Amino acid sequence: MAWIFIEEVSGAPAVVGLEILSKTRTEGATTVLYFGKGSDAAFATLGEFGATDVFHLVPSDGSTGTAAAAAAISDLVAQHQPDAILFGQTYTDRDVAGRLSTRLDRTMISNGIDVSLDGSVGVTTEIFGGSQLVTTMFEGPGPHLVLIRPKSFPAESAGGGAPTVTTVPMPDAGHAGSARVTGSFVEKTEGPKLEEAAVIVAGGRGLGSVEGFELVERLAAPLKAATGATRAIVDAGWVPYSKQVGQTGKTVKPDVYIACGLSGAMQHLVGMKDSKMIIAINKDEEAPIFAVADLGIVGDVHQVLPKLIEALENR
Repeated sequence: MAWIFIEEVSGAPAVVGLEILSKTRTEGATTVLYFGKGSDAAFATLGEFGATDVFHLVPSDGSTGTAAAAAAISDLVAQHQPDAILFGQTYTDRDVAGRLSTRLDRTMISNGIDVSLDGSVGVTTEIFGGSQLVTTMFEGPGPHLVLIRPKSFPAESAGGGAPTVTTVPMPDAGHAGSARVTGSFVEKTEGPKLEEAAVIVAGGRGLGSVEGFELVERLAAPLKAATGATRAIVDAGWVPYSKQVGQTGKTVKPDVYIACGLSGAMQHLVGMKDSKMIIAINKDEEAPIFAVADLGIVGDVHQVLPKLIEALENR
């Protein structure tokens, strides 16, 4: 028996949680630990994706709620003895999983890209910048704690009905639960979300300057694409962190990924190498990005991109 922890984001279940549920429901994991205010619509979505039972964890107003959630889950574990608990690789999920690992004195494996619940629990992770895969099997008593990277599985509806929802009392977590949310900021974005976009145009240091990134944005506009970036230009302050793709950024799987002026360092490839079609533009014909590209253009982005933009705008 395995449980899936799913955080509420903007009033709905987090997509990464639905991805994990879509994968594991075929192996009997249909119980969800839902962390958020909850609503009939949110629970209906969980049921649609295969959840049959939901433990509803409601954070108190103004509290981060993660310490109390870990305490509540620890109590549930003592009652029901699940074999594994699966989390997404997100800030909230990692916070709760880390606290739960300490409370239960159980091992946690993070950054998984696949999981097996058939008998023993196995987790597949990438090493050496994604060039090798390793499957690790848990030993000892459960529950085994697993963190799964976003976009590891497709989120697919199962057409299920409404689940049984049980509201779980949130215990007093003491000093650990004293942190309060004093404010929040939602960054304004235009166009499709990076994680959900069918087409992404991404830029790297080869663009030369923050002004060079305007070429990426101009190319993205007629394609109705999202824009992404490497860590190097995020660290340089050209674009916000929300656009970063890679090991320390976001994992994406668009239909088309257009890499402009980026070399293809392993840390970046980890976040985009599973795109269905990769188009690379770089003046260095030895750039590692060409090793994963389906179509490579050897040329200066400052010459190639304006011609592509002109052709698209004249269509």
